[in-house]
Amino acid sequence: MENTKKDVQHEKIAKKGARIMIAAPQSGSGKTLITCALLQALKEKNYHLESFKCGPDYIDPMFHKTVLGISSRNLDPFFTEDSITRMLLSKGQDSRDLAVIEGVMGLYDGLGGIREEASSYALAKATNTPILLTVNARGMGRSLLALLSGFLQYDTAHLIKGVILNQTPSSFASVLAKEIEETFHIPVVASFPVRDDVRIESRHLGLVMPYELEDIQSRLKIASQVLCENANIEQILEIAKSAPKLEYDVESDIKHKITEKTIRIGVARDEAFCFYYEDNLDLLKSLGAKLIFFSPLHDDTLPKDLDGILFGGGYPELYLKELEENESMRNSVKSAIENKMPSLAECGGFMYLHDTIFDSEKKPYKMAGVIHACCMKKERLVRFGYLTLNSKTDSFLKKGETIRGHEFHYYDSEDNGECAIAKKPVGTKSWECVHAGSDHWWGFAHLSYYSNPKFAEKFAEACRSYKINKIAEKK
Repeated sequence: MENTKKDVQHEKIAKKGARIMIAAPQSGSGKTLITCALLQALKEKNYHLESFKCGPDYIDPMFHKTVLGISSRNLDPFFTEDSITRMLLSKGQDSRDLAVIEGVMGLYDGLGGIREEASSYALAKATNTPILLTVNARGMGRSLLALLSGFLQYDTAHLIKGVILNQTPSSFASVLAKEIEETFHIPVVASFPVRDDVRIESRHLGLVMPYELEDIQSRLKIASQVLCENANIEQILEIAKSAPKLEYDVESDIKHKITEKTIRIGVARDEAFCFYYEDNLDLLKSLGAKLIFFSPLHDDTLPKDLDGILFGGGYPELYLKELEENESMRNSVKSAIENKMPSLAECGGFMYLHDTIFDSEKKPYKMAGVIHACCMKKERLVRFGYLTLNSKTDSFLKKGETIRGHEFHYYDSEDNGECAIAKKPVGTKSWECVHAGSDHWWGFAHLSYYSNPKFAEKFAEACRSYKINKIAEKK
């Protein structure tokens, strides 16, 4: 009988499109830890979950995947218009029990840090998602009320439905929670005490990777236990269930016809190349692509019978010795591209295609040798933030067409290309970049294919033409 009740409860949650966003006043408030702890807690209660990350971040979704064992996805109001964003979030809403969205930066921090556009709040408004505001209260007392007052005043859509106190001494949490609830009439749904044993370390590009933390699973389980001891999980679920079912324009449901000729696209995926937007990969699949994952670190050569190659970003600079020593793979990649196999390369993947990458000690390491230039680490961040790329030539974009992306890198190239104009969304800054042609697109920017699906379509078409020509040559 108990199981029947639970099944009914789950059915109701699924039909309502239950979802919540874990947001915060600023970066470093503990959003990722709280999100993962909540995911772990709900997973242990046998809820069917999906997780999302607001913004272009790759690493936080990897922590979600460590908990759920499934891929986490990105939702970004800068990359996609609201109807497309709702469509991407709505995938699977009729079968899942709950979607948990982790916010980015401070709740209202959008483009240039001064606009609401592309902020966590913009995403919450676009998707009508209830927000749990996670506040790091370490070193704060009643001053926290002033902070909450300001955040609630800016919440014109009235989406903040609860508060999570992080880094709050247990002896003080109940007093502070009572004050918050009496003052603002919103619940404090959880308080996470000061626990340095479950911290997640950072590096220059954000959090360290989950696989670099040997005890990450045990840390997250401890965090989950601590959260459950100090949270009202049922109240959190009720807030999530208050979200209306997602709706979007039928025209926004981008559909692509899979042709008879399936294409095989090799995707570099290992410790050095691991930054991919899952929706980008899904879009390629919808265009008839079978994705064949390979490792430039560990495999000897490219997989057989490929029709295209995709190199994502990552941390090749941490594996330069291993990448150089894998000469057979480097030669295999160079040979394939020189023989006109269509290719895409972003950030770390773009760096790998160069002749050489210098490490932080200025020691050179040989790479694939497709781009005859070198990459070097700079003393400060070279590029950071959103951009729009306007193609100067016909490639996977027609001349004048645009696609949106994001950059975050300390390395730079001697030859960034000149086939597109990159422009920042705030201000007037622009620059030339990208190597592009009918069979390739290589540059530092991480791209959102859903910001212009024609880009992915053109890449798939190039791969299909390559396949057809290859078949014809064999006859």
